[in-house]
Amino acid sequence: MAKYAVVYWSGTGNTEMMAKAVAEGIQGANQEADLIEATDFSKDQTADYDGFAFGCPSMGSEQLEETEFEPMFDDVKGSLGGKPVVLFGSYGWGDGEWMRTWEGDCEDAGISCAAEPVICNETPDDEGLEACKALGTALTEAK
Repeated sequence: MAKYAVVYWSGTGNTEMMAKAVAEGIQGANQEADLIEATDFSKDQTADYDGFAFGCPSMGSEQLEETEFEPMFDDVKGSLGGKPVVLFGSYGWGDGEWMRTWEGDCEDAGISCAAEPVICNETPDDEGLEACKALGTALTEAK
């Protein structure tokens, strides 16, 4: 059984809801999923997992959360090469620019995302949560 880390930061609970749905998708594919808050994850743990789902909402002027999530992600991204990665998050304004920027940052670091990211405006609705579950399943199917 493969083991996946679902690492997230959530200020309002929206991205946490999404993280739980991603984990459900992984578990629905009969794989193991660990839900981990960004402050509890480090590059030392990356060897323990077969793949990763990272979730962060849009903050400020469409950017990753700067005090907890972004420093963690900057620290671990060099350790992710060769393993499948997916991204997700919520936003309250804009058009998803922060996610496109984050995808580009991943690409620049040699990380190939295993599926299109999932973004939800504000609180994820049923359709958004189903998309998160499908994202978790897609992660388990990535080679």
